[in-house]
Amino acid sequence: MALKIYTKTGDKGKTALIGGTKVPKSHIRIDTYGTIDELNSYIGLVNDHINDEAVNTLLKEIQDRLFTIGSSLACDPEKETKLSIPDLQAGDIQLLENSIDQMNGELPAMRSFILPGGHVAVSTCHIARCVCRRAERLCVGMQEQGLPIDPLILQYINRLSDYLFVLARWVGHRLGVAEITWKPRV
Repeated sequence: MALKIYTKTGDKGKTALIGGTKVPKSHIRIDTYGTIDELNSYIGLVNDHINDEAVNTLLKEIQDRLFTIGSSLACDPEKETKLSIPDLQAGDIQLLENSIDQMNGELPAMRSFILPGGHVAVSTCHIARCVCRRAERLCVGMQEQGLPIDPLILQYINRLSDYLFVLARWVGHRLGVAEITWKPRV
């Protein structure tokens, strides 16, 4: 028999962190890991639009890291959990930086601001980048509220948004799509 997906435990607007503590679904911790989940879904969509084995492999790794981050954020820092939660590592950030540098090596110098668009793959990368920036703002908000957050999470999310920006440019370049430069009205 299949396990039921609905538990009805959240019907009154509360949810449990890993560790059992009940918090409102509007809590910044829930908003933050929910945004990480949204970002993970957009990364999956980005991956569906790109046909490059190395990029596809890295995007799957990024999705794994986002699950790691979400798990960390879903834990009650005041309670010991019986679950084994994987850790984010400095090498995860280095992997993003190396990929950014490699893609940037193929791209022309950027001389103006770029508008998202030109191809669905490019636009989807930019949507993921924007969700990533929102996740970063929420992580900073947690930190400002005195809620514990691993500094590597902030670094990783910051670098991931940079990666997604460069990926958008790289995908457009590979597809032969001209970048849409911003021409401000004066």
